[in-house]
Amino acid sequence: MYKNTLVTGGAGFAGSALCIALKKRFPEMEVTALDNLKRRGSELNLPRLKTAGVKFVHGDIRELSDLTGLQPAPDLIIECSAEPSAQAGYGGSPDYLIRTNLTGCYHCLELARLAKADFIFLSTSRVYPYRVLNDIAWEENGSRFTVAANQSLPGISEHGVSEEFPLEGPRSLYGMTKLAAELMVEEYADAYGMRFIINRFGLLTGPYQMAKSDQGVVALWMAAHYFARPLGYIGFGGTGKQVRDFLHVDDFCELVLDQVANFSLYAGGRFNAGGGVENSVSLSELTQLCEETSGKTIPMRSVAENRPADVRIYLTDNRRVMGVNGWRPRLGAGRVLGDIHEWLRGDEARLGLLMFG
Repeated sequence: MYKNTLVTGGAGFAGSALCIALKKRFPEMEVTALDNLKRRGSELNLPRLKTAGVKFVHGDIRELSDLTGLQPAPDLIIECSAEPSAQAGYGGSPDYLIRTNLTGCYHCLELARLAKADFIFLSTSRVYPYRVLNDIAWEENGSRFTVAANQSLPGISEHGVSEEFPLEGPRSLYGMTKLAAELMVEEYADAYGMRFIINRFGLLTGPYQMAKSDQGVVALWMAAHYFARPLGYIGFGGTGKQVRDFLHVDDFCELVLDQVANFSLYAGGRFNAGGGVENSVSLSELTQLCEETSGKTIPMRSVAENRPADVRIYLTDNRRVMGVNGWRPRLGAGRVLGDIHEWLRGDEARLGLLMFG
């Protein structure tokens, strides 16, 4: 078992949950969370990390010295840091996006090379080109768009998008940085004999997610209902029928924990990982579920025009990753929304100010 694990982006939503889960599952492991605390609300996770016995380092992956100066050197690096928005860079400079997601990953790989550490990289479903995703044959029913039975594209079926889906075409500036980082991970592994795992996660959600309009839609929807703030159906006619699958952060942690415990089973693999068809929801359906959970109805505007890189349907085909060691998503919409609702209720004043103040 690993002695010293570094989790970059360790005060973020996914990173902090993973740090706490690692320390609980492997109490003898030293777990270090490194984060620059740029994202608003990430500072709220510091007491949780401390209580769990996780060491926190205020550092920035854009600075190589912040990584190479860490002692003791890690024997496992889990790269969770990212600018995660698919809208990042549009209408402005992509500088922070590229320096964080590309230069930052390069620095993490340099540390892995020097420390001879294993490497787990959190990539994204956004590596798949949005125009090709929107070419998936689809149908429409009363509450959602669905994947049609007959498809001309490879890598798409009733199970969702598999790892064989085409990669040619623009995918968003964010998606570009993550796919380029994947290639860099693979090249480092080949050049320096490193072991790696790449996970292409879809929509992660759950409590402690400081969601925004361009990232973390399930948590945003629940928070907007809880605090009675207006929302909007944006794109694809403004009907709210676009669909995503979602993965509870606890299911995310269970997969990465299994990869840590059984690294050799997963080594060298690229895996799509999400909630799958069973854990999918349209925005319209999500609104109804949030109304039932919160007891509130909120104003909902409609904007027909798409934003850059918007996607009509994305569903994760999990069959490759589920076939490795039996992992599968277990927590559905009721659990996700209930957990988010309880978190909001437990810190109502502070969270309302941070999210909507």
